Amino acid sequence: MSKWLKGSGSDKDVVISSRIRLARNLKDYNFPHRLKGDTSTEIINKIKDIIGGEKGLLNGYGFHVLKSMSDIQKNAYVEEHLISKGLVDNSARSAFAISRDEKKVVMINEEDHIRLQVILPGFNLLEAWKICNEIDDIFERKLDYAYDENLGYLTSCPTNVGTGIRVSAMVHLPCLVLTKQINKILQAVSQIGVTIRGLYGEGTDILGNIFQISNQITLGETEEEIIRMIKNTVLQILSKERISREMILSKGRIAVEDKVFRALGILKNARIVGINDAMKLLSDIRMGCAMGLIKDLDYYTINKLMIWVQPSMIQKNNYSNLNQHEISIKRAELLRRELNT
Repeated sequence: MSKWLKGSGSDKDVVISSRIRLARNLKDYNFPHRLKGDTSTEIINKIKDIIGGEKGLLNGYGFHVLKSMSDIQKNAYVEEHLISKGLVDNSARSAFAISRDEKKVVMINEEDHIRLQVILPGFNLLEAWKICNEIDDIFERKLDYAYDENLGYLTSCPTNVGTGIRVSAMVHLPCLVLTKQINKILQAVSQIGVTIRGLYGEGTDILGNIFQISNQITLGETEEEIIRMIKNTVLQILSKERISREMILSKGRIAVEDKVFRALGILKNARIVGINDAMKLLSDIRMGCAMGLIKDLDYYTINKLMIWVQPSMIQKNNYSNLNQHEISIKRAELLRRELNT
């Protein structure tokens, strides 16, 4: 569970993860939103054969057809950042394959026929791109992609036409939020083709001061140029977060210590914890680790808890349908167990 969080990666005090997604479609097939049942199954089987069939080239992947899964199972995968909400919305005709280490995912019949995803811990965009590009090469040797000499890869959404690449970093920015600089940064990056979204991407809320930084368009630039732009943007934001962190410590150390250790005390002892409170308090604890105030917790533990406290993850791990009050009780139990060990 949440295996992809394990491993090396730089700048973990700010960057939780790096992700590369590639959108691809098959030539001579309608886009997924216009597919009929038999055709969507045909596409799933074509891709399944490449991944792990008789002549599978990507062995060791687990394969899942969404219409055979419960809502709790599907939503738990979304909460772990392993599949998209769009794939779940298209459950009647979609599937996905996932590697044992959970760092590589092939989504089938989401908005496009194929969405390749590589997610790595920390700031690791170049390595994620290398892995994703190698998987893409395997598919391209076996499948006829929808491709135009002038436009590049053809996709369901015009903003993905071209390279079809979405480069993103998930970052924790509590100090920029505390110092009220975050809105100014959001406005500035939007001017250079960069967008900042919530915890689960487009249209989702900001929880726990976690933001996703990604490119807006994929046409007219190479993959390497887009990666370089996102990398440079993240480095600038990362620097501003660290400067804000030092300013907060220098101007009000006792107040920030109180905030951090109050959060830790609540989560170590609370009996009922809602999701918004859990994410806010875990964010404060993570900030305390980055400031050097908390010595006995690591980023991996906090990052995994930010996933494990999500509603469907709580239900999945308790093997039952729980109401919101029961989920809040189980969430508190989980936090006490993990933070008091």
